[in-house]
Amino acid sequence: MRLIATVTAVSFWLFGSLVWTQTVAAPSPSGVQAWRAPILPQMFILTPLPASTAEATSPESAIQTITSDAMKRYQLKSIIVQVTYDGKSVYTGALGESMTGVPATPDMHFRAGAMAFTYMATMLMELVDQEKQKVQLDDKLSKFFPDLPDADRITLRNLANMTSGYADYVYQPEVLHGVVFEPFRQWSPEELIQIGTSQPMMFEPGTNWGYSHTNYVILGRVLEKITGMPLAEAMQKYIFGPMDLHQTQSFNTPQIPAPVLHTFSSERRADLGVASNVPFYEESTFWNPSWTTAEGAVQTTDITDMTKTMAAVGSGKILSKTSWEAQVGPTLVGFGHADPKCPVCRQNSPEFNYGLGVLNIGPWIAQSKGFAGCDAMVGYLPSKKLSIAVVVTYGPGAFDEKGNFKNSDVSRKIFALLTNALAPDTLPKQVSKDLLQTK
Repeated sequence: MRLIATVTAVSFWLFGSLVWTQTVAAPSPSGVQAWRAPILPQMFILTPLPASTAEATSPESAIQTITSDAMKRYQLKSIIVQVTYDGKSVYTGALGESMTGVPATPDMHFRAGAMAFTYMATMLMELVDQEKQKVQLDDKLSKFFPDLPDADRITLRNLANMTSGYADYVYQPEVLHGVVFEPFRQWSPEELIQIGTSQPMMFEPGTNWGYSHTNYVILGRVLEKITGMPLAEAMQKYIFGPMDLHQTQSFNTPQIPAPVLHTFSSERRADLGVASNVPFYEESTFWNPSWTTAEGAVQTTDITDMTKTMAAVGSGKILSKTSWEAQVGPTLVGFGHADPKCPVCRQNSPEFNYGLGVLNIGPWIAQSKGFAGCDAMVGYLPSKKLSIAVVVTYGPGAFDEKGNFKNSDVSRKIFALLTNALAPDTLPKQVSKDLLQTK
């Protein structure tokens, strides 16, 4: 594969803290480009591959090569990338278009998606640090919502680490049908919780692991009870302020502040009965994301805040050491098992395990999101204080004749390529192999 060969050819190690910047322009496949590329000095490169393998390549060139190739290979509409070292920008750039004739730029806003889970879990641990008389991680859910099913057997920890057993409302017919045929519908948290908790439990609380959005909609309501304020206000007080996030906001409507990274999709083709020979590629920017998480946690952000978020979470910036270790520690390694009655259940491994609202991928602390033709991946490597964030949108050629993605989770693939280039041998080999597989 040409892309993988390219990564091998540009591998290098990062160290040091000096950064200088230069604005450069690089052509995109569509001829529209807006790169803003901070470049590391040559002294920032350590132990390049031997000349017999490849010439040493600057971080800027490596990143541009990977992203340019990804634009073509995966038929993307845009890519935004940021790499930071110890909080300083190593590289920030955008490639492609937001809309026809409108270049994508690094300051564009997009939906934060599952970053909300990271924020809610972090807030929970912050409250555990600050309000010990009000809340502990192993408090029963019944302390806050005694009428919810099995609340006396489920802890806040079970909600935060996806071991409660509550069914995921996302996969229930009412939500599946509504998301497809009513993409602008406003969903209430009460609706979502009722749909999720009215289904049979996926497993007994604390006996398995299974990803479920239901957990975090409930947790959002718990956080409101503890803080005594709407979740959006609590986010500002406990998360956005302490993490120094200036471009992240909570909204109860589908709005996105300017400048907007527009998104497009062909995902509804089959459900709407659009024939394969009829062009179908619709704007999905303002589809309503209220079904994706708790009210007050539906957020927009930009690439800089996404990177800053994971660096803050990965370094434990706003938590005590004990709470930080509880959030990002690989405590679930070996826990969980596959179950034919539970399609989302699986075992957590050293290579890929869930913390509290975060993904642990080997030594990387990460999060990812996907919604309405846009997906993103961000990770932080504590040992090198290195952060990598990738956001992509899809062009019409990225979808097959049925409207399915030809390659899903492309941001994860680009993240793996960048990780292998910027921090070789830190991403577990099997994870890297799985991420880089194409259909």
